Amino acid sequence: MIDYVTIYKTQKWWKATVLANMFGHDKIMIYLWRMDEKTGKWKRKQKLGINNAKDWTATKDAIEKFIPRIGTIQ
Repeated sequence: MIDYVTIYKTQKWWKATVLANMFGHDKIMIYLWRMDEKTGKWKRKQKLGINNAKDWTATKDAIEKFIPRIGTIQ
């Protein structure tokens, strides 16, 4: 891991964007961890890798199509 930014962190969940060097090249990863109540350690539940600018653009464009459809929290 080179650097990271926490998006949010609660007692049970932690989401962060990580800049890491994997297999000789830098990539951006988005991780979601959950606290294991038995061990008291964070366990990875999901990850998403962004390998290059093209991957990011495609991901961002796809997400932005759904943003207007997100309702308010009730």
